[in-house]
Amino acid sequence: MVTFSYELQEIDKAADVIIQSAEEEKVWVFQGDMGAGKTTLVKAISRAFGVTDSVSSPTFGIVNQYENQEKDVFYHFDFYRLEDPAEALDIGIEEYFYSGNYCWLEWAENIAPYLPEQFLLIRIASDSESKRTLTLQLIHHAN
Repeated sequence: MVTFSYELQEIDKAADVIIQSAEEEKVWVFQGDMGAGKTTLVKAISRAFGVTDSVSSPTFGIVNQYENQEKDVFYHFDFYRLEDPAEALDIGIEEYFYSGNYCWLEWAENIAPYLPEQFLLIRIASDSESKRTLTLQLIHHAN
């Protein structure tokens, strides 16, 4: 487990720490209160990977797809408005998770029964208006 704090103007450094800490893990769960900065952090991570697409929260579409110049594909999910976790199956969530592409999930607690056995959990705590603390933990669930 890795814990560190950063000022918002240092968010690109925070993104680099997350990328290094993730090692080979491609499914990342962002957990934090409303307004903690989950989407802002995803934007910073996208920049670090060279994504040129406009990055925004996929609240109404559930998933956005981005690419970088190397044609790597990144999926960004927002399950905030999901009323029934089974709806995630309707969009083929498991195919995304096991695609080998990065999957960044906001409000994943709304689809908890369908999360993969292994993922990187990124907890975001808002310490002040300009400071955040992140806790990174690789989660391994055995069936």
